[in-house]
Amino acid sequence: MTIRPQGPRIVAYGVMVLMIVSIVAIARALPDYVYFSNTERVTMILLLVAVLALLHGVGRSYVRADASAIEILNGYRRHRFTWDQVEGISMKSGAPWATLVTTDDERVMLFALQRTDGDGRDVVRQLRAWAA
Repeated sequence: MTIRPQGPRIVAYGVMVLMIVSIVAIARALPDYVYFSNTERVTMILLLVAVLALLHGVGRSYVRADASAIEILNGYRRHRFTWDQVEGISMKSGAPWATLVTTDDERVMLFALQRTDGDGRDVVRQLRAWAA
């Protein structure tokens, strides 16, 4: 089973497209006498790449689970736990996403299990069943 966040993913990639389109439109609309030094251009490009990388990190998050283990990718950080390492999984009232607690008392946010996606509680129940 693989779960990916739908709402945040749509927003992240939509914002990426809007940013690129907006920057191209602004660059074309600038008059010829506006000049940017090479340092300013590199700075703007690096800022754009950093923001796009952060948005891509949100969009690529997932939770993969089977009967033997759970794998979590939050942005660019990957976690893998066997079910005997998992103490519990919770999605508290008002929490934006689920949280996994390990037997070592480590807490890992499950960004892919968003409350706004609607089916998060059903998935949490299934993950709890595997953990038990």
